[in-house]
Amino acid sequence: MYSRLAASLSFLVLLSACATQGGGGAPPPVAAVTRPATSEFRTADFAWSREAGRGSIQGQLTYRVGGAAYSCANAPVILTPETPWVRSRMMILYRSDQSAAEPAEEVRGRTPPERSQDYSAFVRRTTCDAAGRFAFTGLPDGPWFVITVARPPAGVAGREMALMRRVTIRGGNVVNVRL
Repeated sequence: MYSRLAASLSFLVLLSACATQGGGGAPPPVAAVTRPATSEFRTADFAWSREAGRGSIQGQLTYRVGGAAYSCANAPVILTPETPWVRSRMMILYRSDQSAAEPAEEVRGRTPPERSQDYSAFVRRTTCDAAGRFAFTGLPDGPWFVITVARPPAGVAGREMALMRRVTIRGGNVVNVRL
């Protein structure tokens, strides 16, 4: 049932995530990642995200429409490091660089230009469990985008929704996020 969702989310990842094989280096201060800069793809902008860290994200899908609880059970969840290039893609795809709930087919239709970059090496992936929970561990400090696709419950009319939220890891702490 989620094979189409998985394929759709993988497509969304290729549109919105960013990664190219890159080197290491110490994570930059959060301000250095979020300050205005070029939206040109630069592998060096992603280097901080490859480092090991103590931070984690504990997530839960809580998205509802008209009282109907949507589900991401067995669906992929994507974690993409924020860079100027990624942020510009979030603005194209989701019309926001903070959070969004957009019909998945509309997000797919907003394909950004410059799809030739291989940024998948910087994208982290997990899967929602049956209760809509997910987790990422070992994260370095810095800003990230969490992305998944949620489906309406069986028997309820509704559209698949692409959900995105920006989160920031600081001090190796746990960030709780609700999509």
